[in-house]
Amino acid sequence: MAKNTSLYFRIIEGRNLPAKDVSGTSDPYCIVKVDNEVVARTATIWRNLNPFWGEEYTLHLPMGFHNLSFFVMDEDTIGYDDVIGKISLNKEYIAAHLRGIDNWINLTRINPDEEIQGEIHLGLEILQDQHTKALRCQLIEARDLAPRDISGTSDPFARLVFNNKTTETATIKKTRFPHWNEVFEFELEDGLLTEGMMFTVEVWDWDMVGKNDFLGKVDFNLGALLKTQVTKGWFRLLPFEKNEDDEGGKLGALRLKVRLAEDRILPSMYYQPLIDLLVEPVISPAKSVEAAGPTRRTTLPEASRAYDVDHAPTECLNWAEEMNPLTMLEEVTTVESRQDVAVTLVKIFLGQGLVVPFLDYLNMREVNKTTDPNTLFRSNSLASKAMEQFMKLVGMPYLHEVLRQVINRIFDEKKYIELDPCKIDLNKTRRISFKGSLSEAGVRECSQELLKSYLTDVMDAIVGSVEQCPSVMRVAFKQLHKRVEDQFPEGDNEDVKYLAISGFLFLRFFAPAILTPKLFSLRDHHADTRTGRTLLLLAKAVQSIGNLGLQLGHGKEQWMTPLHPFILQSVSCVKDFLDKLIDVDNEVTEFQQRVVFHPSVTIKEGYLHKRKAEGVNLVTRFTFKKRYFWLNSETLSYAKTPDWQVRSSIPVQRICAVERVDENAFQQLHMMQIITQDNEGQLHIMYIQCKNVNELNQWLSAIRKASICNERMLPSFHPGSYRSNRWTCCLHTDRTVRGCSRTHSAVTLGDWSDPLDPDVETQTVYKQLLQGREKLKQKYLEPLDAETVMDQEGRIHGVGIEEAGADKRRSFQDRRMSAAARLLDVVQELERAHQAFEQREKVVQANEMVAP
Repeated sequence: MAKNTSLYFRIIEGRNLPAKDVSGTSDPYCIVKVDNEVVARTATIWRNLNPFWGEEYTLHLPMGFHNLSFFVMDEDTIGYDDVIGKISLNKEYIAAHLRGIDNWINLTRINPDEEIQGEIHLGLEILQDQHTKALRCQLIEARDLAPRDISGTSDPFARLVFNNKTTETATIKKTRFPHWNEVFEFELEDGLLTEGMMFTVEVWDWDMVGKNDFLGKVDFNLGALLKTQVTKGWFRLLPFEKNEDDEGGKLGALRLKVRLAEDRILPSMYYQPLIDLLVEPVISPAKSVEAAGPTRRTTLPEASRAYDVDHAPTECLNWAEEMNPLTMLEEVTTVESRQDVAVTLVKIFLGQGLVVPFLDYLNMREVNKTTDPNTLFRSNSLASKAMEQFMKLVGMPYLHEVLRQVINRIFDEKKYIELDPCKIDLNKTRRISFKGSLSEAGVRECSQELLKSYLTDVMDAIVGSVEQCPSVMRVAFKQLHKRVEDQFPEGDNEDVKYLAISGFLFLRFFAPAILTPKLFSLRDHHADTRTGRTLLLLAKAVQSIGNLGLQLGHGKEQWMTPLHPFILQSVSCVKDFLDKLIDVDNEVTEFQQRVVFHPSVTIKEGYLHKRKAEGVNLVTRFTFKKRYFWLNSETLSYAKTPDWQVRSSIPVQRICAVERVDENAFQQLHMMQIITQDNEGQLHIMYIQCKNVNELNQWLSAIRKASICNERMLPSFHPGSYRSNRWTCCLHTDRTVRGCSRTHSAVTLGDWSDPLDPDVETQTVYKQLLQGREKLKQKYLEPLDAETVMDQEGRIHGVGIEEAGADKRRSFQDRRMSAAARLLDVVQELERAHQAFEQREKVVQANEMVAP
């Protein structure tokens, strides 16, 4: 059994920040740390005391965490950046807010004694004979201590405090991973022993000049130790007791959103009954009609292994499609949670190889109950959200291939573009023309040409991307086209079958990615004001093209009129593109539906700096060479340039750790190491430098996800390098010695490339059903009055109330209650399993506390 911890946080904005520059303002940015490890850095907002960032992150932390901190800094071109203040939230505080935190929080001053990290390894034992009793402490080592010296290391020693007596270990110079292996004994006098007596181990950084720096402490209650006699292990270092003072808001405040999701994940066998119920109406509607009694495991029929579009079921909705776990799940989800449920269901059906029939099932329900084609897929229904999340999951590499080039061009050129006369600022137009500022008409004319140029590049990239579009997306769109065409066959509705697809592909996929490239991993940061305005105008034009120009002239933005001819000319190209897109083989295999993206698809690429082979004694600036890297699920390869014919590659299956590198290892920032193992079991390390901390975290996360299923992952590593016949981190001279720090192989950023985990996804569905259990009981298990039964029966079967007899009403209620009872029984069994595992954990923890 495992635990799944996900931390979501959004840094929205700041207010009333103090001025740090001589100009009377500041250039603020935020650094986010989880347990003192930097996980994100926002963009710098220049010359602003009330900055808006709007940056959000999701972090997967399987091992859990203790503290989340936000540091607000003032960027300086020369010298070190100034510290404005910080906000620190511990895990217990975040977990206490079940719906998450969404507040303004005042910044506090930074106290170095509170910036504690690392663990200490020691053993405590009570020794006694007929005459004496003593406390024996074996102080072994510490790891991941905070760097207090300018070299990026510390000079740690430990201080033991007991009964007003103090003793110290030796000082280990220039390391964050000291090994002491010293033993101390303290005599225990029976008359002085009390329950509240404490034994304290403090760790300090020795300084030749000035006072020593505090690195953390651990307290042990002597009363508890007398009961267990022995305790040994790794213990987290803690700061001194603190009383935070927010200076009455004098340092400003941040508006933050933080939410913690922590789940106990049961073995797969416990989730299979729920998966079977979810899958049942999709693969075999008739079976869900006949099913009754206890839930049993479903064996997928061979017909469901490959989905044939032309022979997909076309029958009208019946009671099984109205009363099954999928429709019941939609009823108990709120609008806010529907997106999370949609992406969860898409991942489950991807894992089952049934995502196309699943989407077809939802779309068929949505289309068949829609009478006005103008309202088709306009609501935030489960079908709409599922299609939207499906495109993001399987189509992100495709999106990047289509839009990355033009988005990068827009960001690089930073052109001033404005069509709205009310927003034109002639002072910002000097860069447009060498003749000085343009007139308002000149600005509009120049903006139109620039916008048409960008729009031409976007549309050419889209309409020419038929072959790049994943086959599973094309088949899903083909089936959607068929459902809409069957429901609205009239001549007046000729465009509806195109609008159904373009509404998803253009309005919910391409246009949002153009508007906010960062949310689709096209850029590292949000656009500045000027670039953001260009992207907004471009997204509006792409939306109008996606609507096939049907809304032109009806809105308030008449200043977009000069683009209307271009938009109308593009409509025929879009229809031709959509016709080609759905001109695909009828059958999509289970494998094509099961994978999020093809193994050969590039997950991440870009320039990095690779260190030359080990043993090369060159000046640091010459030991790193710029190389272009590509990562897919099978290989990590690199070459001199993107067009270089010869590539070096590393099989992903040989990767056994991907970790950060200490700054003092090469006196370089933002470095990572990729540890691989050859066929003879020999370890090899590749050192790579990234341009900033965000790029470092993105590459760490991407490679960890690609290698997460590897069998030979290392439990520990060296965060330093082996130079001058010793490791720079722990100072060991043995090159093959066990790593001195724990690996973080499963710590990743949450994004579209997250690997499928059916157990985690099904746990999410279980939690939604558990929260809505009472609502389901009230709606489905309580008897309905005769009029309601006849009305629902008539709506489903197309018969009037007068045709529905008592037997039929009774049969309808029985089937309805049976379907709900099966689902609720599965939810109850999962609840019992969780309770049993929780009780078992408590017993194990209690036994560990008393074990010698």
